[in-house]
Amino acid sequence: MKWDTRVIHEGQAPDKLTGSVNPPVYLTSTYAQSSPGTAKGFVYSRTGNPTRAVLERVLGRLEGGAGSLAFASGLAAASALFMAYPSGRRIVAGDDLYAGTRRLLEVARTHGVLVDLLDTSRLENIRAAFARPPKVDLLYLETPTNPLLKVTDLRGAIRIARTGRARVAVDNTFASPFLQRPLELGADIVLHSTTKYLGGHSDLIGGALAFRSRALLEKYRWYQNTQGGVPSPFDCFLVLRGIHTLGLRVRAHCENARAVAEFLNEHHRVKRTLYPGLPNHPGHAVARRQMDDFGGMVSAELRGGLPAVKRFLRRLEVFTLAESLGGVESLVNHPARMTHRSVPKEVRERQGITDGLLRFSVGVEDKDDLVADLEQALR
Repeated sequence: MKWDTRVIHEGQAPDKLTGSVNPPVYLTSTYAQSSPGTAKGFVYSRTGNPTRAVLERVLGRLEGGAGSLAFASGLAAASALFMAYPSGRRIVAGDDLYAGTRRLLEVARTHGVLVDLLDTSRLENIRAAFARPPKVDLLYLETPTNPLLKVTDLRGAIRIARTGRARVAVDNTFASPFLQRPLELGADIVLHSTTKYLGGHSDLIGGALAFRSRALLEKYRWYQNTQGGVPSPFDCFLVLRGIHTLGLRVRAHCENARAVAEFLNEHHRVKRTLYPGLPNHPGHAVARRQMDDFGGMVSAELRGGLPAVKRFLRRLEVFTLAESLGGVESLVNHPARMTHRSVPKEVRERQGITDGLLRFSVGVEDKDDLVADLEQALR
């Protein structure tokens, strides 16, 4: 089946009891047992819930893996991922990360985990990190990254990790499985904030881990149950609803983002535009190879720094100033004072997260209206 058929039917047969075409929302915390330890598949909704089971089956199949586990947020999923690496283990990760993930890695450091942050868009940096002792246990990647939209060559990075016998986890939130499937490229684990493109309507908080192997899935099922950071059945239902239109929405996101990026790239008030779909983007060729399109996220740095940013944001009418991304509405975020404020200023500026940088989550409105809004705000 092709994509738009799969997202509606894959793993989502009508309910056997009632014929409901949508999975029922099982709002229950516990389940009757016929005798001690003998149940009908579910015992307690932290451990497992029928609505969540459908979502986990669907996400695993869309990512091309053995299955997935759903969590209460993307950070809950990341917490479970890093929980498997105790004191003395070593994690190599990108230096341009969602700030919440960066904070989690700082917490891991306080527990004795060795963490190296580096620019993974340059394979020589990954190769050099693996050449230094001690052994690397996990390579953690975002591609495209947040907020600078750097692109890492997944095949190349995974080859390096395999020589060092390290696992590879990829945050695939910005791309979604519609545009990129890291498990099919050889990664072991894929992470999602299902809040974003998978949910798609800015009305839920959720996360997920998808796994290439059944053994790894079962290992992390124990962490999921032990940690307890699971989503409600209704939030699972909302993610499933969003998945039904994922292809339709992401196509529109990509088309609109391309128009926005091309406009900003030519505007004299914009110092630089970051979008993998632009031919002048350093990761454009790699993105073409490993993604089916370039996504709905665009970053741009305005000339004039913070004063220019504030004037621009006050004038916007269609774009909304807010955190998060991946919803049907267009959002704009100022990373230095919003999502990445917790990153030390000197680190932000060294990486290129300046006071003039803005991150756009381009929605599915009419692209002419979006460009016109940017044009009048920049005038």
